[in-house]
Amino acid sequence: MLPTTDTETSSPEEDCLQTPSSAATIIASNDDLLTEIIVCTPVNSLIRFKSVSKHWFSLISASHFSLLHTMRRPNRRPSGLFLRKAPSIPSSFAKTEYEFVSLSNSNFSGAPFRSLNFADAPSGIQISQSCNGLLLCCTLRKETRNYYIYNPTTKQYSTLPVPHSGAKSSTVFGVNLAFDPLKSIHYKVICVRSTAPSVYCIDEYSSETRSWRSCGDPFTTSHDRVLTDGVFWNSSVHWISPSGASLRFDIDHECLGTMPMIPAVSGDRGPRRDTYFGQANGHLHLIETYGNLTTQFDVFEMERDYSKWFVKYSVDLVGILNAFPEMEQRGCIHYYAYCILSLVREDHEDESSLLVHVPGGKVLSYKFKDNTFKELHNSAPENFYQCLPLQFRSYYAYTYIESLASV
Repeated sequence: MLPTTDTETSSPEEDCLQTPSSAATIIASNDDLLTEIIVCTPVNSLIRFKSVSKHWFSLISASHFSLLHTMRRPNRRPSGLFLRKAPSIPSSFAKTEYEFVSLSNSNFSGAPFRSLNFADAPSGIQISQSCNGLLLCCTLRKETRNYYIYNPTTKQYSTLPVPHSGAKSSTVFGVNLAFDPLKSIHYKVICVRSTAPSVYCIDEYSSETRSWRSCGDPFTTSHDRVLTDGVFWNSSVHWISPSGASLRFDIDHECLGTMPMIPAVSGDRGPRRDTYFGQANGHLHLIETYGNLTTQFDVFEMERDYSKWFVKYSVDLVGILNAFPEMEQRGCIHYYAYCILSLVREDHEDESSLLVHVPGGKVLSYKFKDNTFKELHNSAPENFYQCLPLQFRSYYAYTYIESLASV
């Protein structure tokens, strides 16, 4: 006969009842396990999760968590678009305000901001560029201009040191943000300045070292070269030139290169004019219209090896014109009032679209595949200065991508 003991044994039913509590305790005390569970959730959910506890806040705010989340859920699709509004009173001291256009099909909480007031800047702050979830912002007054990196998702910002503090009599021509979250948690800022007529040099700021340094050799270029509003793509910053070959600066190899010119188009449509230049979901695009004298134009894409531009899409907005006849403007010059705000490349090519602004404060999504369109946004003009046919411009349109990136 086996000896008896006083030890009590639990039934399988009791074990099952204890399991959820035990599992929750194990998960809560194991950062690796907790990370594996929540790292696959969307950014907007993670922002809410930060308020669960100090432990969760610290875990989600860590730079390695941000990098892991980016790798698990790579997100290059914009959730919305910030459009700079014309001021109610045309003045250099007017507050810069933005209209927000949501591009999300899910329950989106709304625009992260209408105006920027995260730092003490009496002259006001405006967006200069957007790049993969981060915004490069600056104060309005050029004489004492400060630059900031701002994450509108996390509300964090960092003030950049003056890029040319050690250089006298130099002029800043362009400041450009370079950030690829799939390669690094750190961003860089490229500053182009001149020390003599037509002589330029490049300074680079790294968020890893928190300092500026000279980068590459000084170079000369034509007086009409445009070195502002560079576009970051393929580890390089690109500038489109109105004449001759366009420039690019390879950040990894710290050297300048050129890009081929847009090929000639058959037919007489009038002089071409740069309308949109930007990157979308890993693709570099350029759109040239013909002074808006026609509703037809091509969307060019650059080969990744910079061998050529090729026509990716051919567009005709005649369907939009039929629905919105106010696009047609007759006067001293007959033209069509529309503006290309952005291009959205989807993972499923059939869903890729063009965002077009037409009179009346309307923003439309035009689908390349079947030439269909739908209205995304409608903001009626509020004052006299906004009663012009078009309220927004492509160079004042900034994509918003939800991101946990640290600044």
